[in-house]
Amino acid sequence: MEKILVLNSGSTSVKFQLFKIGKGFHEVIARGMADRIGLTGSKIVVKADDAHEFSSELQIKDHKDAIKAILDYLSRRYIKNPSELAAVGHRMGHGGEYFDRSVVIDEDVMQKIYDTVPLLPLHGPAFVHGLEATTSLLPGVLQVATFDSAYHQSMEKPAYLYAIPREYYEKNQLRRYGFHGTSHHYAAKEAEKIIGHKGRFICCHLGGGASITAIKDGKSVDTTMGYTPSAGIIMSTRAGDMDPYIPLHIMKTQNKTPDDINRMINKESGLIGLTEGHSDMRDIIEQAEQGDEKCAFAIEAFVYNLIKTIGAYVAVLGGIDALIFTAGIGENAPIIRQKVCERLSYLGIELDTAANNIRPAPQMVTTAQSKVKVLVIPANEELMIAEETFELLEELAEKEPLAV
Repeated sequence: MEKILVLNSGSTSVKFQLFKIGKGFHEVIARGMADRIGLTGSKIVVKADDAHEFSSELQIKDHKDAIKAILDYLSRRYIKNPSELAAVGHRMGHGGEYFDRSVVIDEDVMQKIYDTVPLLPLHGPAFVHGLEATTSLLPGVLQVATFDSAYHQSMEKPAYLYAIPREYYEKNQLRRYGFHGTSHHYAAKEAEKIIGHKGRFICCHLGGGASITAIKDGKSVDTTMGYTPSAGIIMSTRAGDMDPYIPLHIMKTQNKTPDDINRMINKESGLIGLTEGHSDMRDIIEQAEQGDEKCAFAIEAFVYNLIKTIGAYVAVLGGIDALIFTAGIGENAPIIRQKVCERLSYLGIELDTAANNIRPAPQMVTTAQSKVKVLVIPANEELMIAEETFELLEELAEKEPLAV
């Protein structure tokens, strides 16, 4: 058994899970987060599987402070010495074309990570800050990077090349990369266990950020997010796909800057733009039930986006064996699943309404007769990172020369 710490660094928080993991076995020892980095009211919150809970306010001015607070707490209960950690697995956003799997971080990998930061301007710097802080605080512990874009490196050129002058790809690597790869990969592996084989899956990661991925025999074939996470389906505050001339038109006619447009398409659009104020699907569903027409329309627009994309991916895959829902909305909004499945009944989907309305939902929400299985798989990116980190540890152990 190995102890592996998984870190997910955001702009104002660092989430963590401490695993005990072996072949075919894992246990979450503790999980939590250091929150409100650089803000008033910063704190660390921890929950452990032994029912222990801990919360404390403390000054956290940067990611190094946040990770130090996490390590200080863990050292009091779960890790007597940093050497007990076999590795730290980091969620990283963008691996560009460099990485199609998790990798041990060395100087070369670190330089490539720096090279890809401009490809993810909103989240990339936070991932790097967390990695730099951990490397400084745990200099003797193996560090592993898992990239959100890596799973989608199996896409072929027709799926990822944009129809713009080729020089922009060859010189600047402007192409579809895709994100949420760790989540889609985990969901696909769980789906294989549930239905007993690999197959043609369409995975809907529906949260504040949302994406859909077409998966065939365990590999990503196509995905909705593109060069950045702004592309694809409607999201909480992101517009998703639109006529590319619209931002240019707004800039020309309303004297807007690129920063203004960036804020509009990433922070002011999507569900919050359609409802004029609501970005959380739970609130939108509640308001729609109370008669809010804008919220009701936002739900229908969201569902329409889903069925249009799922239909396209059925064509890409040549059929579908399982439709997967994961992440916040996917797991916790039965009305969204119901509306989608009703519109896709022509595929042979027979929703088990009673099962679909159970919270938390069971893994399977279709009837035994349904030709296409509909699965609800709780997102667990941290476990996926821990498992891939453990696999790397095993590979390294196999490469070590035998003692003489």
